[in-house]
Amino acid sequence: MQLCKVQLASGEVRVGAVSDDQVRFLDSRYSLSDILHSDNPAQVAHDLIDDRTRTLALGDLTLLPPLDQQEVWAAGVTYKRSQEARERESAGAATFYDRVYSASRPELFLKATASRVVGPGGQVHVRRDSRWTVPEPELALVISPPLQIVGYTIGNDMSARDIEGENPLYLPQAKIYDHACALGPVITLSEAMPPPNQVMIRMTIERRGEVVFDGSTALAAMKRTLAELVRWLGLEISFPRGAVLLTGTGIVPPDDFALAAGDRVSIDITGIGRLTNLVEARVG
Repeated sequence: MQLCKVQLASGEVRVGAVSDDQVRFLDSRYSLSDILHSDNPAQVAHDLIDDRTRTLALGDLTLLPPLDQQEVWAAGVTYKRSQEARERESAGAATFYDRVYSASRPELFLKATASRVVGPGGQVHVRRDSRWTVPEPELALVISPPLQIVGYTIGNDMSARDIEGENPLYLPQAKIYDHACALGPVITLSEAMPPPNQVMIRMTIERRGEVVFDGSTALAAMKRTLAELVRWLGLEISFPRGAVLLTGTGIVPPDDFALAAGDRVSIDITGIGRLTNLVEARVG
């Protein structure tokens, strides 16, 4: 089963159960978190289907980011491709990224609060002080307060490579700003997700109707396990509202590529679907 969060024309927000790209709304008294943080999200969602509402096509609905008040965290340098790219962009501090890739402790950082996240079809931003920003397609883990992986969604971790490359201590500015993170379109509950060795991640970027980048990777290429990342995330931090954890990227556009206003970024992940966002480049 998959879950989505929808805004209706009236402004009302509803949670929906998704099957074969068709949506049935759930009891409006329950939030997405109420369902995700229950003992059996799939069963609870099934029991809460509101038979008074009609089934609607997923593509006809306005989808919101599939989270409530969860913090969004991110892991870095979890793929060899990411390590190589980070070393190139930060020539003066290249050894730091090699050490992170090889170390037992992963790189983890706060990516976004819920209010800074955009959903499917929303605009992701390029910082006005960046000339080299790229999207990073990532599998995102939906984590309950007891640190259980209850579902999976797609994440776009927007990154200003020139700012981080200037100095690794600038990473918060390179990674954390308004609309620097997109999530969606749905959450695939854990039992419905294919095994990790069957999951592929693909990203395409279109500019004026032409594909200017197309890359893919396998989740199996990740150096660390998903359980390992969750364990480190929760080692000394509690998440009473749950969390979303981006797991790093194995797809990096070439060094001469930078996002431009109007670009369309689409990320496909096996078992979840496609997240598409337009790029807005701020000026001034």
